[in-house]
Amino acid sequence: MQVQFCGAAREVTGSCHLFTVGDTRFLVDCGMHQGGREAEAENFAPFPFDPTQIDFLLLTHAHIDHSGLIPKLSSEGFSGPVYATPATADLAHIMLLDSAYIHEMEAEWRDRKARRAGRTAGTPLYTRKDAEGSLRLFRAHPYGLELEPAPGVKCRFLDAGHILGSSIMELWLKEGGLDIKVVVSGDLGQPDQPIIRDPEVVTEADYLLLESTYGDRLHGAEIDPLEELAGILEEAKASGGNVVIPAFAVGRTQELVYFLRQICEGHNMDMPIYVDSPLAKDATDIFRRHREEFDEEALHIRENGPLFSFPGLQYTESADESRELNTKSGVIIISASGMAEAGRIKHHLKHNLWRPESHIVIVGYQAPGTRGRRILDGEKVVRIYGEDIAVRAKVHLISGLSAHADRDQLLDWAAHMGPPRLTFLVHGEALSSFSLASTLEERLGFRVEVPRKYQTFPLE
Repeated sequence: MQVQFCGAAREVTGSCHLFTVGDTRFLVDCGMHQGGREAEAENFAPFPFDPTQIDFLLLTHAHIDHSGLIPKLSSEGFSGPVYATPATADLAHIMLLDSAYIHEMEAEWRDRKARRAGRTAGTPLYTRKDAEGSLRLFRAHPYGLELEPAPGVKCRFLDAGHILGSSIMELWLKEGGLDIKVVVSGDLGQPDQPIIRDPEVVTEADYLLLESTYGDRLHGAEIDPLEELAGILEEAKASGGNVVIPAFAVGRTQELVYFLRQICEGHNMDMPIYVDSPLAKDATDIFRRHREEFDEEALHIRENGPLFSFPGLQYTESADESRELNTKSGVIIISASGMAEAGRIKHHLKHNLWRPESHIVIVGYQAPGTRGRRILDGEKVVRIYGEDIAVRAKVHLISGLSAHADRDQLLDWAAHMGPPRLTFLVHGEALSSFSLASTLEERLGFRVEVPRKYQTFPLE
């Protein structure tokens, strides 16, 4: 019995963990790497295992860094079921099709560029047909009910409080006379996030796979993110500039809409708000369908009116509507992708980064090498669609809006269980993971490993 860490090991993206229990081999997550050309090359690299030999896959949630290579896995021979919560299955449907569209469009753009230079371009990472094939493998399974996908393997999904449908996984593994319990945290959310419920507590585990995205820092709870965002909007309104917010289409966009409703009502803010992402619009429709996952506050608001609609908010769909936004001033634009690597956000950054009166608001984790990270780190010029764009807009980071638990919140969650035999820290940059490892050892007496990519550990 063993686990191999095939991604998100000393890095944040590319979550993929391979478990072997007797003759059964299964994956927890199969996500894309994000973060520039090096990460893109990793996505095209062969899997470190034979996809035809994987019996099933357990998906913690729908974000692309956890789900984005499932179409590739399927196209290379994986044919087993993909188990996920109902909301995750619904979200994965739109996200994987959208991801395939992006890969096809980027491959077409590279092909045109290569032909002009007399070269031959490569193929897309996967196609819409690949994504559609993988989606037929999904099997929805609710929170709290035990699942036995293979002899010797039992599983239960608990609410991770990260995005709609996100799950913590309890795994009970049996091989010969050995019975062990493994807990995979997935991405843990902050307590008291809007719309969704808090992460559920787990009280025991023999082995723990714990995320460490913010394992070396706090989110700055002394600053109310709602007031911080309101202050930025008031400053932009006074200068006549636009506010551009790169945001993940799933989770962060809905949370921003939730907060902007409060700001508009409490601060008499009348700046037009545009959600410019067809994927975000589709994701919001899925949120509306899964009210069973809302927290009490969101349910109360929903009883008194639409949760994701209010005066001044518009959802754009067509490319023409999107382009028209770049002729406007004094507006708020929320657009994907969250790390500014793809999608319509690139156009809005191209038209606003060079304007001193504009504001760029970063509200989520930015992987190293991504355009969002470079902007956040203070680069003076970034390249968008082959053009150098000066960064003269004001750049803001609102860390309190993160969908990930910070260091102390991770510690609070882990403290509910007695020290596992061994804790593996994943889904974090090396500095963050090693910092959290030291804190877990000192404060909770945990024994901790920070695995290297492709490293294998026996589960004894």
